[in-house]
Amino acid sequence: MTDLTFDARTDALVDAVRRQPGAVGLVLLGSAARSESARRDEWSDHDFWVLADAAHVASLRDVRSWLPHPDRVVAVGREGAVGFAVLYDDGHLMEFAAATADELAGAAVVHHDVALDDGSIQALIDASDARATVRDAPDPANDTALALVKLMVGAGRARRGEVLSGGQMVRQWAVQHLVRAVRERVPTTVADREHIDGARRFEAAYPQVGARLNAALDRPVEDAARALHALARDVLEPGWDDFPSRAADVVAARLGWA
Repeated sequence: MTDLTFDARTDALVDAVRRQPGAVGLVLLGSAARSESARRDEWSDHDFWVLADAAHVASLRDVRSWLPHPDRVVAVGREGAVGFAVLYDDGHLMEFAAATADELAGAAVVHHDVALDDGSIQALIDASDARATVRDAPDPANDTALALVKLMVGAGRARRGEVLSGGQMVRQWAVQHLVRAVRERVPTTVADREHIDGARRFEAAYPQVGARLNAALDRPVEDAARALHALARDVLEPGWDDFPSRAADVVAARLGWA
């Protein structure tokens, strides 16, 4: 398999789904979409939705029975009721949902190509596009406030010895809100906005902020929290009347950073 190109893997996937009884659609997502091929690299995997009618979806979830090169599969992980992560022996990864259209009715997509469609899939994709836009409705003041609160909670947990939990609060949840706020408040010339996961390609859009954020995350939990608190004030507070300055002051005082 190591000699297969990304497009060759895609062609094999399309053929495999086309042969699957009851399959009604295949939607390639992210860099797997042919329209997004320019941003693929050696770490790009295959993300997709494969859809079947209700009578055949159970057999569709027996993924070793229809995926290309099943003899090369070394791990099949289940993620929830419809999600799969399939690892091949050369390190290539396929992450996908195997579901009915009804099961994916609440999902949102951004970059995608419809590779197979029995006539019912485009309506699902149109609705998913609309949901992605609605979910992207910005509230940077709220995100900044939540980032500050989670920094305080995370540092507090680390002080009581809950370093793992505190680290998650700082490095995951606080960063998620901080990234959203930066994307909304700080101009960038990079037009490829990631609507679902704001951390994707963040460094390309904000190289200086991204470098500073990553440097903060390399530190111990409380040091990371303090550095992110300073980053929020330095990058977002100047000239922004809605920045939660009082909350930032209280967090610093509560943790003895003031």
